[in-house]
Amino acid sequence: MPSLSLRIDLDPDGRVGPGKIELLEHIAAFGSISAGARQMNMSYKHAWGLVEEMNRLFGRAVVDAQKGGAHGGGAGLTKLGMELVTRYRAIERAAESAAADHLSALQRVIESAD
Repeated sequence: MPSLSLRIDLDPDGRVGPGKIELLEHIAAFGSISAGARQMNMSYKHAWGLVEEMNRLFGRAVVDAQKGGAHGGGAGLTKLGMELVTRYRAIERAAESAAADHLSALQRVIESAD
């Protein structure tokens, strides 16, 4: 079945899509950027770069990260980060609902071509 992938362009040089949102969800679930990155087979450096990009796009932090050390570090989503994930997933559901009939029709076209 064809599926829909949503990317939201925020400015000419910045966007949010399924990968960044999934990273934020993993950071929230596992309590660290490195653990979130591991869940996606992504390097910590790459994940941190994506977090910094989102911070720049929104003008404030989407992740609250504490430095490691004797008591360990950790990370969680800020209020903005949680709102970003919630809004993105709501937009995604609305788009999928709006496109459902068209995706089904496209699937029928694909199947009839066999």
